[in-house]
Formats: sequence, structure tokens, C-alpha cells
Amino acid sequence: MAKQHSVKDWFDSGSPWVWLNAGGVAVSVVLVVGLIMLIAARGLGHFWPAAVFEASFTNQAGQQEVLIGEIRESESVKVDRLREAGYSLEGKTGDLIRYQIKTGNRDVVGLDFRFALEDELADREYPEDIVVMERTEWGNFYGYLVELRQGDKLVATEADAHRFDALEELMERVDDLRADMHKIEKGAIGRVNYGMERLRLETRELELDGKTPETAPAAYAEIAEGRAELDAEYKVLESKLSELYHAINRDSVLMRVMDGRTVEIELSKVVRIYRPNAYNLFQKIGHYGSKVWEFLADDPREANTEGGIFPAIFGTILMVLVMTVLVTPFGVVAALYLREYAKQGTVTRMIRIAVNNLAGVPSIVYGVFGLGFFVYFLGGAIDQLFFPAAAPAPVFGTPGLLWASLTLALLTLPVVIVSTEEGLSRIPRAVREGSLALGATKMETLVRVVIPMASPGIMTGLILAVARAAGEVAPLMLVGVVKLAPSLPLDGNYPFLHLDRKFMHLGFHIYDVGFQSPNVEAARPLVYATALLLVLLIIGLNLAAVSIRNRLREKYRAMEH
Repeated sequence: MAKQHSVKDWFDSGSPWVWLNAGGVAVSVVLVVGLIMLIAARGLGHFWPAAVFEASFTNQAGQQEVLIGEIRESESVKVDRLREAGYSLEGKTGDLIRYQIKTGNRDVVGLDFRFALEDELADREYPEDIVVMERTEWGNFYGYLVELRQGDKLVATEADAHRFDALEELMERVDDLRADMHKIEKGAIGRVNYGMERLRLETRELELDGKTPETAPAAYAEIAEGRAELDAEYKVLESKLSELYHAINRDSVLMRVMDGRTVEIELSKVVRIYRPNAYNLFQKIGHYGSKVWEFLADDPREANTEGGIFPAIFGTILMVLVMTVLVTPFGVVAALYLREYAKQGTVTRMIRIAVNNLAGVPSIVYGVFGLGFFVYFLGGAIDQLFFPAAAPAPVFGTPGLLWASLTLALLTLPVVIVSTEEGLSRIPRAVREGSLALGATKMETLVRVVIPMASPGIMTGLILAVARAAGEVAPLMLVGVVKLAPSLPLDGNYPFLHLDRKFMHLGFHIYDVGFQSPNVEAARPLVYATALLLVLLIIGLNLAAVSIRNRLREKYRAMEH
């Protein structure tokens, strides 16, 4: 006779809880993947060259206008709600389609976006002659090319078939000139200015030491010689830069906008020109690739609502690396002391409780502590001791990369300590005793046996620390992150890594663009794109750490047995 199993036996076996946990994990994975796909769809679609239409538009006053723009979003709106908003919709019932249209030309018409009902747009067409310009300021420009000029010389008009080829050639010239100017401004002139500042500080140090040109003529002569060389180099660079400015401001284009007016635009203020309605599929893919690359590799512009986010990517990765270098030795040493050296008693238990409680402290509290202790107290003391010549301008007595990294190291320290202790506790006691029996000292046992075997646990702590540090924003706003950094913390000027400099961060960039932007509608797609990049960056850092941890685990698994 077969034994019958009751529901109680089934619950006692633990099977329901296994399935419940599996279901919870599956739902979590689906939600995470769905969130990433949503962010990707809203962010990556921004870089695709959207078609630009021209249509007759009847506004609420009954007047006819010509509307040129691209449809960004569409929504279904109830007629009653539209009537409450002031629309006159006699005989209309149900729902109507309303478009959000990017019309650009903010400097001409004062608006970047307009809303229009589908019924208000008539005779919608997609002319191939419509030109889209991405500018260094005032956002996109939409219109028709009327004239193309090189100074006072007329190159092409609206009637010429080769006008777009001529425009492309002039833009290539402008891009080359802009690249040469960028090299001079950011590279050569930046290096000269940095050298001049170092000479100024050297002169100030001599003055603080009581040395004068009479008592230390050699030192002052060397400084004067260096300053003369830099002045001569700067004059040459200034002359080259002046020539480039004159050359880049030569070309201009006359455009006709949707209300019939003509506007002259200097090509030096244009970043990219394209005609999306004339593109085939391969040209659209090429345009999409160039836009994505610009987003990843260029500096931001237009109050961070246009251009790229490379400084934020660079700053985030560099801060995480510096934080990892700082938190790892402190966390490992603290865990080793608590596990291997400290007498296990009331004091040790209280220390562990304090460490666990630190993990629950709000991050903004760490930011306030970092600002008060690291920046004002410690940084101010460093300036007084080592950088008196820079006074009253602070060097380390102001928020910067070092203090941001230290603040996040302090924030993530409890995670590293707990994870390292867990890793140490899993090492069999027999391994330690075997090492000691072979004549090794306790320090040699820890360095050569215990720590290598506990390295997977240490890596687990670092994974959690990196994941939290890369996404933190609140403390960084107080200890080093800025909206726009003039230069990267790592460059070719000695000492190459400038820990005192402020930097940009992806998390703060998302906050700034999403909530502090003067043009929220235009910046919204960049918020999604930057958020996706931050998530992918955290995933990449975590996967690299997980890979290292798995290799270490396989390497030392045999020793555990």
C-alpha cells in the first residue's frame, strides 16, 4: 500500500519555500531586465535621426501657421480634458492624439517644443531639403538653406543643386579648424598656464623664506628665464589661435525658418548639419553611431543638455578606483585585527555592532562629515603645512577627488570589514595549525595562507562597495563633484594625477540634467541615456570583480579541503 503524503509533509519538506524563493528571484530578474530595457528604449532612441515634417497648423486662435519639426512623443488625450485646457472642440468626442513636437529655433521663436493635436496638422510632408543643425548654443535649428557664404563671397544659393555638397565641404573645414583650436586651448595653452602658475608659486615660496633677488639671484634668474620662455610660447600660441578664430568665423549660412523669416548662422557655432529626410538606412545607422560616440567621448555643452559625458564617465571610474585603493587596506587590516588578534569579548562585540550600525547611516551624513573633517580640518591643515605659497587660494582645503574618494571609502568600509571577516571565518582552523606546525610565524601564516584563501570574501566586499560607491550622489555633492569641471583630474602635467581637483560624476550629472536643466524637455532623453550608462558601468565593474573572485576561489578551493 503506497504511503500518502499530506500537505503538512509537503510544507515540512521545505519545497514550498524553495519554489517561493525561486519565484521571487525570477520576478526580481524580470523587473531588473524590464527596467534596463525601458531606460535603454527611452535613452538610445534619442540618437536616431528622426524624420522632420512640414505641415499647416491651425492654432487655437484659428490662425494658420507653417510648422516644421520632429515628433518626439504622442499621447491619447480625452476631449473633456482638452476642453478644460482651453481647446475648442465642437462635435468631438472620445480621445484625440496629441503630439509633442520639437520645433527648435529657440533663439528665433522662443520655444523649443510645441504641442499640437493630430487634427490641427494638415498637409503633412517630409521634404528632403529640410536641414537640421546642431549648434553649440540655443539647441537645434530647423529650416531651409537659402544662401551659403564665405565671408563676402556667395558660394551657393537655394537654386543650386550642389549647395548641400558645398555646405558639407565647409563644415569639414570648420570641424578641422575647431579641432586645431581645441588642441591649442586645452593642450598647449593649458600647459603654459600650468607652468606659469608653478613659477608663481615658486616665487612666492622664495618670498616666504625671506629670499630676495639680491640674496638668491640664481633662483630668481631661473624663474625669470622660465617665465620668459613661457611668455614667448604663449604669444606664438595666441597668434595661431587668433588666426584660427579669424578663419573659422569666415563662413556662414542663411536659413529660412517656418514663419518665413531668414536667419544668418555662423558655421563656427554649428556642430553638425544633416538632412534626415534624405538619409537612407545606412546613412541613418552611420549618423546614429556618430551620435553615440559623441555622447561617450565628447565634453558636454548647452548646460549639459547636449554633447557628451566623457568627463563624467572618467570621473566616476577614477573616483571608484581611488576609493578601492583606499578602502581595501583599511578594511582588510580592521577585519584581520578583529578576527585574528583582538580578544573576543564585550569590547570586540561592541566594535562589531558599531561597524554594522555604520552601514545604516544615511549617506548625506558621511558627506557632511567629509566636508567638515576631511576638507576643512585635514585639508586646511595640509594647506598650511605644505602649500603656504598658494594662500589664500586653497589646494586641498576645498572639495576634490581625494576627499570624495575618502568619504566613499569611509561609507563602504563597514561592508568590506564584514565581508572580509566572513571570508576569514570560513578558513578551517586546521589550515592555520598546519602552517604554524611547519614553522611559519603567525604573520607569515596570515600573509601567505589566510589572506590568499580569504581573498574571495574580500572581493565580495569590494563588489558591494563598488556598486554602492558608483551610484552615490548625496555625499559627493559636498566633497568634490561639480556640474562642469574645466579639466580632468588626470592629464599630462606633473604630478599627472591631481587629487585636489574637482570632477564630474554620472550620478550627479543625472540629477543636474534631470532637475536643474533650463530645458527639461530637451534634456529628458539624456537622463535616460546617462542612467543606462551608469547601470552598465556598475554592472561592468561588478562583473570584473566577480570574475577575479571566481578565479581566486577556484585557485584556493583545494587548500580548503
